[in-house]
Amino acid sequence: MEKMCFKCKSVRLLLEFYKHPRMADGHLNKCKECTKADANSHRVKNIDKVREYDRERGKRPERIKANVEITKMWNAEDRRRKKAHNIVARAISSGKLVRQDCLRCGNLKSLAHHENYDKPLEVMWLCQPCHKQRHKEINESCAQKTSQPNTKNNANL
Repeated sequence: MEKMCFKCKSVRLLLEFYKHPRMADGHLNKCKECTKADANSHRVKNIDKVREYDRERGKRPERIKANVEITKMWNAEDRRRKKAHNIVARAISSGKLVRQDCLRCGNLKSLAHHENYDKPLEVMWLCQPCHKQRHKEINESCAQKTSQPNTKNNANL
């Protein structure tokens, strides 16, 4: 089944519209692309209000509880990760390691990114957006590796 987006006027499959229980067909009248663009635009235009809302939302008991659970899972997934983070924190506070500007954009507020948790003091200094982008690149390259057929194993068949 198809539907027209009232914003961009394109005809799309229903899968390309968010579900909405109050709409006659059960889907929003704006496609996902337009909805995301509007949400991003709203965030940029009202960044101070949105950040205040996010801070307050983070203080809700259910959010605090969920954050504790997520942190426990994150720590349990790879113990080397937490150990590497702790080693970096101690090295920074002792002066053995000095925080640097973001390698990509020069932002002064940077984070230590580990390419290899077995080498805890070998870090790339990246700001939050660049750090997020780096992890996206890593995840995409991992996905490509797993989706490509293994030619060495296929040659032996």
